[in-house]
Amino acid sequence: MSIARLAQACAASALLLVAGCDNRAPDGARPAIAADSTAALHALFQQDWERNLQESPLLATYLGDARFNDRWDDLSPEAITKHRAGNRQALQKLATIDRGKLDIDDQLNYDLFRQLMEDSEQFYEHGGHLRPIEQRNGLQTANEVLEALRFDSVKDYDNWIARLRAFGRYTDQTIALMKLGIAQGRGYPQVIMRRVSSQIAQQLVDDPKLSAYYAPFRTINPSLPASEAERLRGEGEAAVRDVVLPAYQRLQAYFDTEYLPRSPDAVGLSAQPGGAEFYAYLVRSNTTTSLTPDRIHDIGLAEVARIREAMETIREQVGFKGDLNAFFRFLRSDPQFFYKNPNDLLTGYTLIAKRIEPELLRLFGKLPRTPYGVRAIPDISAPDTTTAYYYPPSAEGGGRAGYYYVNLYKPETRPKWEMEALTSHEAVPGHHLQLALQQELGEMPAFRKYGNGFTAYVEGWGLYSESLGGELGLYKDPYSRFGQLSYEMWRAVRLVVDTGLHAKGWTREQAIDYFKSNCPKTELDIVNEIDRYIAMPGQATAYKIGELKIKELRSRAESELGDSFDIRAFHDAVLASGAVPLNILEARMDAWIKSRKPAPAKNP
Repeated sequence: MSIARLAQACAASALLLVAGCDNRAPDGARPAIAADSTAALHALFQQDWERNLQESPLLATYLGDARFNDRWDDLSPEAITKHRAGNRQALQKLATIDRGKLDIDDQLNYDLFRQLMEDSEQFYEHGGHLRPIEQRNGLQTANEVLEALRFDSVKDYDNWIARLRAFGRYTDQTIALMKLGIAQGRGYPQVIMRRVSSQIAQQLVDDPKLSAYYAPFRTINPSLPASEAERLRGEGEAAVRDVVLPAYQRLQAYFDTEYLPRSPDAVGLSAQPGGAEFYAYLVRSNTTTSLTPDRIHDIGLAEVARIREAMETIREQVGFKGDLNAFFRFLRSDPQFFYKNPNDLLTGYTLIAKRIEPELLRLFGKLPRTPYGVRAIPDISAPDTTTAYYYPPSAEGGGRAGYYYVNLYKPETRPKWEMEALTSHEAVPGHHLQLALQQELGEMPAFRKYGNGFTAYVEGWGLYSESLGGELGLYKDPYSRFGQLSYEMWRAVRLVVDTGLHAKGWTREQAIDYFKSNCPKTELDIVNEIDRYIAMPGQATAYKIGELKIKELRSRAESELGDSFDIRAFHDAVLASGAVPLNILEARMDAWIKSRKPAPAKNP
């Protein structure tokens, strides 16, 4: 579930100016800090954050705020109009606050808030909200919100029953958005929508007690009175039988008879009305740069060529006699590289995470207090989703740890040689370390503390973290080192195939073939990945762009600081501000490098 799908765009020129500098007045004096401006700004942040929680109960639930656990998001035209009006009002209030009277941190907060609001409006203008369902997100897997819920009290169960009773309305609103989108030619391609049809079908059980939505009532908290437990089970069963299952029947009937047949054949976004402009916006938004799709495509081609050379070196090192593509086939198929059952695969992931944890102090001065765990991706979505993902902890006081979700579907397609790199990315030192630390950044406004919208920073950090594995005691055998290269290649390939699909007219088959010829990931993963890029245009371009920037900044710091370079201090500085656009990260790190340089020696 995305945070209201507030896509991020490249900052305007005014935003580029703050970038971590001290914003001094022309005479060198700092601007005066006005307490009333600061108070007004933070009051606006708090008011708008509360508005978003009220308008998106699912966002509140995922953050561990239980106040709205009895309802779904309101997707009606009236609610969408109200939300957009609220964004415009927030921008109007922001404009009344004198930015020049804020300190440097609040000038950054001011600019990022404005950027998020303006970017949200662009998302709506491009009709992004009119495609509410695809194979990895949507109504067909809405039960996965249970992963974020706790059932300790009678009220927790009653809230879930109320949500179940409101599911019909939520379904009908989703269908209405789908109808509007398909009428405007805004839909996902048939090739990925066929996956959704089978996902809906899995929800249509004969016995309501077998529904995923009934799960909380199977093991009711034993501390609750028996009479209450009986009532809750009965009301839960009735809500699933009378509301949830009929809603899915309506969804399936509409989807299979009207929506799917009218879904476009072309896989690229540029084939849809206004699609080229929408895709260019999504690329800017996800990378937080002004890079064009053509430029990103070229960067991808160069990175693919560079990484192939490094792969050839390892192929020769292990003595494999065939060419690189034959080596890929060997890595995809040899039984030595695979677990035989899901439980062993889950244990393997957990052991890797535990092996990394004690080594983190080599590279980081500050570690998060919030723990994380390793879980299996839910069965309904596992066949159609990626190898793993990270689920952030609840907001402060919510009591939920972060979770590293791993895909146990068909363990014979999940090679061991990729597991160390994957764990470094999704758990530690990747997403858990970065996002948990972000949530512990003291007085930072909630929209920054709990948001993860600047994808190039968040996913760039995840990919950069994979490269730290060697410094953390991983990649000791050549196959694991090759796995790390494979994951880097995977993200380089993304730059090529994402832009190829959505800006250059590539077919799905072209993208799959290019992926297979340059990366040893298994075919199941490759097909799922390509279908993910079709469903999420531009998002996949953020990883490599962000990683390249962080590596560039590290190289710059090492070069300019020489013997005084401290890798722990460098990483702490990169993570100190939470997720920000790449230009702001660069300016802040340049200021950090300058501050760490030894003072020049005085002449005797």
